[in-house]
Amino acid sequence: MPKAIEVTGLTKSFGKITALDNVDLTIHLGEMVALIGASGSGKSTLLRHLAGLEVGDPTDGSVEILGVTLQKRGRLARDARNQRGRIGFIFQQFNLVGRLTVLINVLTGRLTKIPMYRSLFRLFTIGERKRALEALDRVGIAQWANCRASNLSGGQQQRAAIARTIVQQAKVVLADEPIASLDPESSRRVMEILANLNSQDGTTVVVSLHQVDFALHFCPRVVALARGKVLYDGPSHGVSNALLQKVYSGDPELKTLNLTGTKGLAVLPKEAA
Repeated sequence: MPKAIEVTGLTKSFGKITALDNVDLTIHLGEMVALIGASGSGKSTLLRHLAGLEVGDPTDGSVEILGVTLQKRGRLARDARNQRGRIGFIFQQFNLVGRLTVLINVLTGRLTKIPMYRSLFRLFTIGERKRALEALDRVGIAQWANCRASNLSGGQQQRAAIARTIVQQAKVVLADEPIASLDPESSRRVMEILANLNSQDGTTVVVSLHQVDFALHFCPRVVALARGKVLYDGPSHGVSNALLQKVYSGDPELKTLNLTGTKGLAVLPKEAA
């Protein structure tokens, strides 16, 4: 199966703190993978490296996206901008421009594919605007297209961010704690949309989550990080209570997590999703 992401020996340090410690990771095209781990485990740093947003010394190892080297030993490839055009990144805090309309925010997903003068003056074609509206309709917020992004709820803003990756035609979507600040219903809706992108479009999705129940329910594969190392990489049904205790042993708020069938971490029932 073709590879979407290939990480080899990736190491990243911030001063005396090692955020990533010799990480090897392969993700194939069309997979939906959850990254779990306590705060400071390296999830966000790993995602930022996969997107080419985190570089510089001291860094070792390499990252390949869709068969092309994105960065190696802390240096971005010369064509990194073109590479980023194939990678959609969804931030925890949405990363929308509040004073602009939802439609214009979504259309920024085209910026890597159009000439600079068009991006500067927001000159989008009728076809591009139509695709943006279709993307907004797909995530259920087309009626808000001409509203300021700041007027949307958190869940709606995150759906707009996903619509932006649809317009971008990203082959790989990376989501960094996309539901951390959302209520349970909005969280469920956002994860459903990401799962739909994966199942219907074949988009490779890698999402970091603190909510283990959502990770197990929506993602067939789980990668667990602890202190910058991969502690587990396998099917979600293989995640055990003992593993969770190891993964979250450094997080006092989460260290008592348990799975359904033992002491009660609630995995979302499929009918509720």
